[in-house]
Amino acid sequence: MKQITITSIVLTLAVLVAAAGTLFAAEQVAKEQTPLRVGVTPNMPPMIFKEGKKIVGMEADLAYAVGRALGRSVRFVELPWADLIDSLEANKIDIIMSSMSVTRARQTRVTFSDPYLRVGQMALVRGDGPQSLVGGALANKAIGLKRATTADLLVQQDFPRAKRKYFNSGDEAAKALSKKKIDLYLSDSTMIWYLAGKYEADGLVVAPIVFSDERLAWAMRRSDAELVGSVNNALKGIAASGELNRVLKLWIPKFE
Repeated sequence: MKQITITSIVLTLAVLVAAAGTLFAAEQVAKEQTPLRVGVTPNMPPMIFKEGKKIVGMEADLAYAVGRALGRSVRFVELPWADLIDSLEANKIDIIMSSMSVTRARQTRVTFSDPYLRVGQMALVRGDGPQSLVGGALANKAIGLKRATTADLLVQQDFPRAKRKYFNSGDEAAKALSKKKIDLYLSDSTMIWYLAGKYEADGLVVAPIVFSDERLAWAMRRSDAELVGSVNNALKGIAASGELNRVLKLWIPKFE
């Protein structure tokens, strides 16, 4: 009788272990079948923007690479820049991949992946205008910006007397600069070099000064430690395979 009881216990444990394994496998399959919801504000070429109705750019290519590494399809969720972190916290998206710089303020609300690109704030100016922007040269300038960006914060902190004018896109700012409605446009170096190439015929150039040293990374919920670890592992693999460098050269061939 004792032998039968022990055998029954062993069999019961084996069944429970098998059931747990099956449940874990089912959860993994379900997770892999769930699209990775990527929050983006597609107005930052060459990092993330739209060609027709398609979202493209360096961030888009890297999102697909991360999705492949995680075994998940990618679904882009377009949001205003100011709504990205709120939407992440509300579980409307899983990750922000939209040319976001790591800042102390943002780190109080989200967890960032390992950085994947080093950038800085630079200025687009008219080629026939003054390009010396050191010292107090920005104090009374009309500066084009995107609201709630690191460029916006920089100007508010370092050049509080400057006249800030906000634009929804770099193209809007570049056109205003060409028409002398602003003196310069301040944004990520990736965007500024892109605009300088696009509006070269209009006489717009990059001012030879970098105002900050920043790191771009992907934001996730602080509670989602599993996804953070998986994304960091994916990023390491993407870098090791050479894909990160290939994507960088594709979208920013002359990046400095």
